[in-house]
Amino acid sequence: MSEMIKMYSTKWCGDCRRAKMIFKSESVAYDEIDISDDAEAIAYVEKINNGLRSVPTIVFPDGTVMVEPSSPDLVNKLRALRKG
Repeated sequence: MSEMIKMYSTKWCGDCRRAKMIFKSESVAYDEIDISDDAEAIAYVEKINNGLRSVPTIVFPDGTVMVEPSSPDLVNKLRALRKG
């Protein structure tokens, strides 16, 4: 993957911690953006999610977005990108 995956998250989010564990187990690098104190990041997440601050919101280099993905869905997406 030439571009970095971006994960919009918060420190208190359990689903975000789970996603980070999956990225680690799959050896996939990503850029984490904590929306807690970042007005621009909050606005972006709200725009993508119809006004909701849903995290994790994960933006992939291929332009796809996953919001609060299940573990199997995230693993499958990461593996599909790797095969590319």
